[in-house]
Amino acid sequence: MSSSRESAPINPAQSNSPRVSVGQFAERFRTEAIPLSNTFSYFCASVPMSDEVLKEYLEEPIAALPPKIAAMLPRISILLVPYLERMNPNGSPKGTGRRAVLQKALAEFVVSERPAEGKISWVSQVSFENETVLVFALKEHDVAEYHYRLFRHLAVLVADKWDPDTSSKYLSLVREELNTRVHGEVDEESWQAKQTLLRRQTNVKKETASFLDYARLSFIDTLTLYLHGICCDIDVETGPRQLPSRYLRKRLQLLRSLYPAPSGYAVFPEDMETTPARKP
Repeated sequence: MSSSRESAPINPAQSNSPRVSVGQFAERFRTEAIPLSNTFSYFCASVPMSDEVLKEYLEEPIAALPPKIAAMLPRISILLVPYLERMNPNGSPKGTGRRAVLQKALAEFVVSERPAEGKISWVSQVSFENETVLVFALKEHDVAEYHYRLFRHLAVLVADKWDPDTSSKYLSLVREELNTRVHGEVDEESWQAKQTLLRRQTNVKKETASFLDYARLSFIDTLTLYLHGICCDIDVETGPRQLPSRYLRKRLQLLRSLYPAPSGYAVFPEDMETTPARKP
């Protein structure tokens, strides 16, 4: 492995402190992050990364991002740490707003030893001016789950900046689904938001706060699936809460038109027949 890519393991308790808050850790080590592209950089404080691990965890998911999405993102530093400990699991803030993100960063800590059951966290986020820092616990974190969480955080950043054209097209699509009483959703957060909307509102043509909240979470969950599917060969789990495949495909087709996959990547299986093979 090239020495320029190595990051020596960091002990979070360097100053005789048993733990370091995510915010303090991000402030201290984001300046030491190693560039991966114009947008992304990384710092590993868990174990030295081999070229294979670096490729699987960082290079491959970043390379699979649609160019339009990569251009929308702020500067992002990915910090990989041994473990994240949630100090108040029963009182963790809900949602994806800036206040919830800040509260979460202040309530979570970087630690070198495995936290007790119920206090383990896998990812935290800290925002600085023109930069977002994503802190991931690396140990015991399956790469597929890591990819999912990475893409979901990126999808949230995209949703925070979606333009009027994207918003209009996606809102029209979910409104059509609601009008025809399509059951199911892509993931848990959008499913719960959809149930809240249906309990509170019978006229889905009104753009109420509940409708917009559901549409945003639906967009985030669907975009997460779209990005994950471009990067990796994944299966969509079937179940009573899952959006029917023909409606899911329609959403993915819309996202493909809005955010085309990079050259050499396929969105649907039939795309592989006309997609040039990627260079290794």
